Amino acid sequence: MIGWLIVGAGTYGVHLMVTATLGGWKGLGAGPRSTRRSVSPSDHLRTWMNEAGLHDVAPQEFIAVTAALAFVGGVIGAAIFGGLLPAVGAGAFCATVPAAAYRVRRADRRAAVEESWPTMIEELRVLTGSAGRSIPQALFDVGRRAPADLRPAFAAAHREWVLSTDFGRSLELLKSSLGSPTADTVCETLLVAHELGGVDIDRRLAELAEDRRHDALARKDARAKQAGVRFARRFVIAVPVGMALAGMSLGEGRSSYQTPLGQTMVVVALGLVVVCWIWSGRMLRLPVEERVFG
Repeated sequence: MIGWLIVGAGTYGVHLMVTATLGGWKGLGAGPRSTRRSVSPSDHLRTWMNEAGLHDVAPQEFIAVTAALAFVGGVIGAAIFGGLLPAVGAGAFCATVPAAAYRVRRADRRAAVEESWPTMIEELRVLTGSAGRSIPQALFDVGRRAPADLRPAFAAAHREWVLSTDFGRSLELLKSSLGSPTADTVCETLLVAHELGGVDIDRRLAELAEDRRHDALARKDARAKQAGVRFARRFVIAVPVGMALAGMSLGEGRSSYQTPLGQTMVVVALGLVVVCWIWSGRMLRLPVEERVFG
């Protein structure tokens, strides 16, 4: 036992010497504490809303709309089913509408951004090559002719460039506003070329444009093949709601919903609708490219 303690103490001493010599760590622990800044839920929500194009909507407004829809859904559920449990279930169900709508908007915006980048990259090649413009000037000129959803992000980055002439900060603002992996890659390529020079930027932009073009075409083809399935997916909501309304209009159907068993089944049905909707959405989800430089 004493021998094992001596071996352990000696091993730990060697560890302290190595970490102090190579890593500059002077503490007695196994390693330095992580200095990584934790990201708050409000920061996650703000990033998510920026990627959906909701730059002018405050997180508080989003939360307020969600709460209002939950209240309205609860009132409607109580009026239709005549009970507290279905009202809570209907309110929770309606509270998911803003998040679901913004997810759809975010996905559509991301698809539009990815489809527009090959053309924008080719224009960047022309402006930085044969036209002889500087990289910042070429980028912001391309941004003025970008799709309407992208122009506010380029305009904000251009204002930052005019005020500070710090191209790195301008690109960080642009990346944060666009929230696109392709935008991250383009911005990092332009930043390296701007700061270091001597980079074969024309060839790199050509390869990047070709890669983005193939990726956009593949995703567009996949979404076209999924169109029929996505249309059928909407019946996950339409059919149960229609059956519920039909059941209430027949005989004593309305009073059946007001029994404890009926109200419990209403909540279970709403939960199953949400589960089926999420499950089918995950099956139809296309692979999302991770943001490496975001």
